[in-house]
Amino acid sequence: MFLLRSAAARRLNLRSMASAEVKQRLEQRSREADQLIAQLKQQVDNLRTCAVAASGGSSLEKENADLRLKVDSLKAKLIDLEERNGSVQVSLPNVKVNAAPTVTTSPVAKEQPPSIAQPKKAAEAKPKKEKKEKKGSGTPQEKKEDVPVTISMMDLRIGKIVDVKKHPDADSLYVEVIECGEQVPRTVVSGLVKHVPIEEMQDRTVIICCNLKPAKMRGILSQAMVMCASGDTIELITPPAGSVPGDRISFDGYPLGDFPPQMNPKKKILEQILADLFTDENKVATYKGVPWKVEGKGICVAPTMAKTKIK
Repeated sequence: MFLLRSAAARRLNLRSMASAEVKQRLEQRSREADQLIAQLKQQVDNLRTCAVAASGGSSLEKENADLRLKVDSLKAKLIDLEERNGSVQVSLPNVKVNAAPTVTTSPVAKEQPPSIAQPKKAAEAKPKKEKKEKKGSGTPQEKKEDVPVTISMMDLRIGKIVDVKKHPDADSLYVEVIECGEQVPRTVVSGLVKHVPIEEMQDRTVIICCNLKPAKMRGILSQAMVMCASGDTIELITPPAGSVPGDRISFDGYPLGDFPPQMNPKKKILEQILADLFTDENKVATYKGVPWKVEGKGICVAPTMAKTKIK
């Protein structure tokens, strides 16, 4: 009996010892698990912090990129305005144009060009003044174009048709060769086929305007214009008897010889003068009521047309 009890006691001791070791191992593993969980939490927190920092960094980079674009745009506008005002742009040495500006330095970069270009703008004020003086001085020809438009600007003279034929490419046009007191006769294209027979054109004494800009009419250069009374029909203005090629048409109150070599088409000089050219009730050619005349020889008239336009 004693032996049995001793064996049972040993078994109980062994069981209690085994339970204590198992418990100890479990507790040890529990502590290790707690440490591992804590480490994992710390790593997760670190990852979250890094993610937030990375997100904030990209946002700042985007803001900086937007600021760079705005600064470049303002620089371009400022330079354009300064160049329009005559300012010369001067590049700064040792300045990195492509350097990324920060929020605090971008206004400085934007304000630098005016301080550089301002002296140049002041330095160029004098040449601009000289240009104005040069423009104001003008040539005699420029001054003539600034005065009021009158018949004095129209070079009207007597011409004689020495040859006439129909235009090869236009049924309604004549091509005339007209002597007008110059070394070389002028070629003139006129739309008179339907109004004046060709036999009446040959050797006819006419009045022509000689300071129009030459213009091609169906491929032939016309160097003057034959003056006609124009209404329901058209007829040539007739100069006084005894007129010869080169004689000038004059007007009382309007000086001769004040006409430009060519009337400027852009200023509509011819159109302004033609608006005041008419035949009166006696068929006399007039400008604002002043008769056309050749000094010492008489006045110019239309054969049959009274109170009609002249062109």
